[in-house]
Amino acid sequence: MNLYAMIREDIQTIFRKDPAARSMVEVLTCYPGLHSIWMHRLAHALWRRRFFFIGRLISHLNRFVTGIEIHPGARIGRRFFIDHGSGVVIGETTEIGDDVHIYQGVVLGGVSLERKKRHPTIGNGVMIGAGAIVLGPINLGENSRVGAASLVLGDVPPRAVAVGVPARVGLGFSGKDLRDLADNKLPDPVANAFMVFNRQIESLERRIERMEYKGNIDLTSDRHIFGENISKKEEFIMGHGI
Repeated sequence: MNLYAMIREDIQTIFRKDPAARSMVEVLTCYPGLHSIWMHRLAHALWRRRFFFIGRLISHLNRFVTGIEIHPGARIGRRFFIDHGSGVVIGETTEIGDDVHIYQGVVLGGVSLERKKRHPTIGNGVMIGAGAIVLGPINLGENSRVGAASLVLGDVPPRAVAVGVPARVGLGFSGKDLRDLADNKLPDPVANAFMVFNRQIESLERRIERMEYKGNIDLTSDRHIFGENISKKEEFIMGHGI
C-alpha cells in the first residue's frame, strides 16, 4: 500500500469509528490519535533501518505533542484507531493486528527486564476500553474485548470479553454481540457465576421444601442436620460433663 492510500485509510477509519468526526479538516487537525500513528510509522521505519536514536527522538516528540507514547519498535497493523488518546503507552515488543480500537489511558506493558518478547500481542479487531492495562507477553485473540479499567495478565481467547481486576474472561459471544457491546454493558463473569449459583441454591431449596412437605419434617433444622453432635456441643458449652 502506498503512502497516500494509507493516509486515506487512516482518515476513513476515524469517520467509521467515531461519530463525533464531522469534517476532514477537523480530523486532520484535532485527532491526536491520528497524529501519533503517523509519527509512529515514521519512527518505526527508521527503527527498522537501525536508526535507533532518531526513531526514539521522534517517539519522544510524539509523546510531547500528543500525550501518547508508542515505542518505535512496536509493530502496528492497518486501521488502528486510538480514541481520545491521552495516556496511552505501547511497549517495544508489542504487536498489534488490523482494525484494533483502543481508548485513552490504555497501557500495553511488559513485566520482564530481559531483552526478549515481553509485551502483548493484540489480534485483529480487538477493542480495549479506557484505562485498561494489559501486561506481559500474552495474547488477546481476534475480536476480543477488554473492559475499561481492567487488568489483563493472561491470554484472552478470540471473541471473548475480559473484565475486572484481575480480568476474568467470559466466552461465547457472536460477531454481532461483540459489535453491540458497549463498554458500560460488558458482562461480569463473576456476577454471572453467582447468578448460576443462586439458581442452583433456589432449585435445592424447592426440592427440600417438597421433601419436608411429604415427610412432615424440618430438614433445615440444626438438630436434623447435625444430629447428636449439636447436643454434645451444647453440653460442652454449658459445662456438663467437664
